[in-house]
Amino acid sequence: MSSTSTFDLFKIGIGPSSSHTVGPMVAARRFVTGLDEDGVLGNVAELRCELFGSLGATGRGHGSDKAVMLGLMGEEPQTTDTGTADARVDAIRQRGEIELLGRRTVPFRDRTHLVLHKRRALPYHPNGMRFTALDRLGHTLADRCYYSVGGGFVVDEKAVRGDDPLAESDIDVPFPFTSGRELLAHCARESFRVSDLMMANEKTRFGEEEIRGRLLDIWRVMRECVEAGCRNEGVLPGGLKVKRRAPELFRSLETNNKAIASPLGTMDWVNLYALAVNEENAAGGRIVTAPTNGAAGIVPAVMHYYWNHCGNPDEDGICRFLLTAAAIGILFKLNASISGAEVGCQGEVGSACSMAAGALTEVLGGTPEQVENAAEIGIEHNLGLTCDPIGGLVQIPCIERNAMASIKAINAAHLALRGDGKHYVSLDKAIKTMRETGMDMKTKYKETSRGGLAVNVVEVPVNVIEC
Repeated sequence: MSSTSTFDLFKIGIGPSSSHTVGPMVAARRFVTGLDEDGVLGNVAELRCELFGSLGATGRGHGSDKAVMLGLMGEEPQTTDTGTADARVDAIRQRGEIELLGRRTVPFRDRTHLVLHKRRALPYHPNGMRFTALDRLGHTLADRCYYSVGGGFVVDEKAVRGDDPLAESDIDVPFPFTSGRELLAHCARESFRVSDLMMANEKTRFGEEEIRGRLLDIWRVMRECVEAGCRNEGVLPGGLKVKRRAPELFRSLETNNKAIASPLGTMDWVNLYALAVNEENAAGGRIVTAPTNGAAGIVPAVMHYYWNHCGNPDEDGICRFLLTAAAIGILFKLNASISGAEVGCQGEVGSACSMAAGALTEVLGGTPEQVENAAEIGIEHNLGLTCDPIGGLVQIPCIERNAMASIKAINAAHLALRGDGKHYVSLDKAIKTMRETGMDMKTKYKETSRGGLAVNVVEVPVNVIEC
C-alpha cells in the first residue's frame, strides 16, 4: 500500500501560495522538461499557458503568472532565487520572449501566451492548468493539463481521475493507514508513539540519519523564515499596501520586559512567529509548505513555542513534532483536502491547526489518543472557515488568521493533555465533516475572491491585468 511522505507535505518552496505559486511553477517545469525528454523542445515556436478556476480568478494576486514563467525557464520552488525572481520575470515581459529551460527562446507576452480564465474551469479540480506547445507551422507538439491540488502537489489528468496507481508513491510502508482509527490501532499494537510509526514508514525511503537531517533542514528554513520576517521592514506587494508588523512587534517584545512577564506574553511571541512567516510568504520569500503556504505560519509558530517556551526542548522533539504533524496532515490529504480552492480555508488553516495541535501534544508527552484528541479539537473549531482573500492577495485575512490558529492549536494541545484521550467526536468524523462542509460551500468562498471580505472591503488595485 502506498503512502504520502512527510517530505511531500513539508516542502521548501516560495511564497505566496503553495497551490497558486509552487504548483504552477512545478507544472510549467514538468511540461517543458517533458518536451525536452520527448526530443521536441528545439521545435517549439510558440507556447500557450492557460490557468483556470481559482488559479484564473486569483492567480495575479498569488503570483501564478510569475511562477509559470519561472517554471518554464526551468526554475524549481526549493532552489529558485527569491531575491531576483521579480527582476527575471520583468525582463521576460520587457523582451517579449522567454528561454525554455534556459535553451530554447520563444515569444512570450502575457495577454497572448499566458491567459487567466476568470470564469472557466477544467474538470476534476478548481486549480486547473493547460499547456500547449506548437511548432512553426502551428502544429501541436504537446498539449497537457495539470491540477494543483494543494500543498504544492501537482497531478495530471490520469492521476486526478485515479487512473495512475503511482500518482502518490510506489513505496509500500510497514504501517499503512488511511484513518485516525487505523493509526491509533497500529500505535496500540506496536506500543508506538505517532512519530515512531511515521519514522518506521519513512525508513522505507531513507536511512534514519538522512530522515533526521532532512527534518532538521526543514526546521532550519522555518527558523530562517521567522528571522527574516522579524527583520524585513516595509510594505507587502500588491494593491492593499499592507505594512509588515512583525519587525515592530519583535522590537517591542525584545525591549518590553513587562510584556514578556505578563500572563499573555507568550501569546504575543506566538503571534509574532506566525505573522513573521506569513508576511515573508506574502512577499514571495522562502517558505515551507505546512501543509500549504497560506497556512505556513501555524506549524512553525507552534514549533517555536515548543522550542522557546516549553521546558527541555531538543532536536529529537523537533523531529517528532514534524513526523507527528505529517501523520495528521496525511489524513486530511487522503480523506478531505488541503486546498482552499476546493474546501475553503478550513482545508488550509484548519488542517495546519490540527497538525500543530497534535504534534505539540506528542512532544509534550501526550499519548497517541491525546494526540488524536488534540488534532480533532484543532479542526473541529475551524469547520466552515471560508477562503476570501481581499484582492486575491494572501494577506488579509490570511496573515492574522495564521496567528489566531497558532494560539488555537496550543490551546487544543493543552486541553487534550488535561484529558485521557477519550472524546465524543473522532478525528475521522471531523475530517469527514470538513470535506462535506467544503463540498456544500459556495464557490465564491473558495479562493475566488468573489465573496466574504473580498467583496465587502474596498481595495485599491495596482497593475491589475484583466483577462
